Amino acid sequence: MDIGVILLAIIQGIAEFLPISSSAHLIIFRDLFGIGSGAITEEFALAFDIALHFGTLLAIAIYFFNDFWHMIIQGITKGPKNDEGKIFWYIIVATIPAAIVGILLEDIIENLIRSNYILIACTLIIMGIIIYLTDHFFKQTKSIKHMSLKDAILIGCSQVFALIPGFSRSGTTIAAARCLKLDRENAAKFSFYLSAPVVCGAVVLSIFKKTTIAAIEANLTVFIIGVLVAFISGLLCIEFLLKYIKKHDFKVFMWYRILLGIIVIVYTVVR
Repeated sequence: MDIGVILLAIIQGIAEFLPISSSAHLIIFRDLFGIGSGAITEEFALAFDIALHFGTLLAIAIYFFNDFWHMIIQGITKGPKNDEGKIFWYIIVATIPAAIVGILLEDIIENLIRSNYILIACTLIIMGIIIYLTDHFFKQTKSIKHMSLKDAILIGCSQVFALIPGFSRSGTTIAAARCLKLDRENAAKFSFYLSAPVVCGAVVLSIFKKTTIAAIEANLTVFIIGVLVAFISGLLCIEFLLKYIKKHDFKVFMWYRILLGIIVIVYTVVR
């Protein structure tokens, strides 16, 4: 077993939930720096990405199981008449923009952007600054239960930018939520809630692509390890972020994104 495979799974579990862009990290560390590339063939790359996303999906489902269970029950039986039912339908509505754009532009993004390391580095830097500024200048006055439908739609639309590696799904949604005056903890929670249907949709769509099942069967051990490691690291990361933002802002993530972006630009230019 290539240690790089385990490292990539850990990276996915961490970067999926921190506002640092999991897609950018997988591209940078696997495609640019070559970590795990020896064990992950081109044919298996898509299946391995599915494994990592499935692992983080399990982390979301387990960590927020009670929240999701009550939201689904209340949403189906009572609709938006109470807070939990309202949030259920807000999540569905907020998922629609990114789902439509993702289906329409997936091939364009895959072919034109994923190999543009300079662009990815720039989005890491720019979005890092945006995340910090929105957190720093907007007051914390609302919780999830005080969100409006308009808030949910705007946060959902922000996920469209996250289709470009480097922007970060959690980063864009948290920044949008902070602009709409949700406090840090509730902004992060709604971001986590939104990630469930998005990641689930990505896994379902990817699993039906040609050769995916065959690639998984041929690399079953690597697939299982990817799921397990991404699941464990994802659980730990959710717990960490929710505790961290109770007492800290997002400055550390801004500086990390800027540093990584500079490293990628320098590495791309001189290699």
